[in-house]
Amino acid sequence: MEFQEAKDKFISTWGALGTTWGINKAMAQIHALLFISPDPLSMEDIMEDLGISRGNTSMNLRNLIEWGIVHKVNLQGERKEYFSSEKDVTELARQVAKERSRREIEPSIKVLNEVSKIKSDGTAKTEEFIKKTKELYDLADTANSMLLKMVNQEHNWVTKTVIKLFK
Repeated sequence: MEFQEAKDKFISTWGALGTTWGINKAMAQIHALLFISPDPLSMEDIMEDLGISRGNTSMNLRNLIEWGIVHKVNLQGERKEYFSSEKDVTELARQVAKERSRREIEPSIKVLNEVSKIKSDGTAKTEEFIKKTKELYDLADTANSMLLKMVNQEHNWVTKTVIKLFK
């Protein structure tokens, strides 16, 4: 397999994988391109390489910046904006985990907490509902707390051990 074919395959696969992070395909493909690029790329470079519109590129770059995995880069003497991806895979994983927690897990925990605190009317259905939603809340809250402690401790022995297990 030649470089261009491998590059296209990686970007395509990363685009499909991105949907499991909760981001759209184009956003993941932009990230993939920036991740493997040795130098920062302009919006025009990204549009040309991926064959996507300016609006799509602009919107997805903003979202990637919000996720904290893409950064604007100022190149001296250049008027264009350039963009670069986080290159450290451990830091990348930490940022994705933190964003997914903030966007997906924390809102779910809030709803579970809210619905588990309804007033009981004494019926078996209501009691079971309160019991099970409270159990789910406790589990999700504990799991989220553990996840956030792990990703916020970049150099502790637990994080290093977990990362080694995944290698």
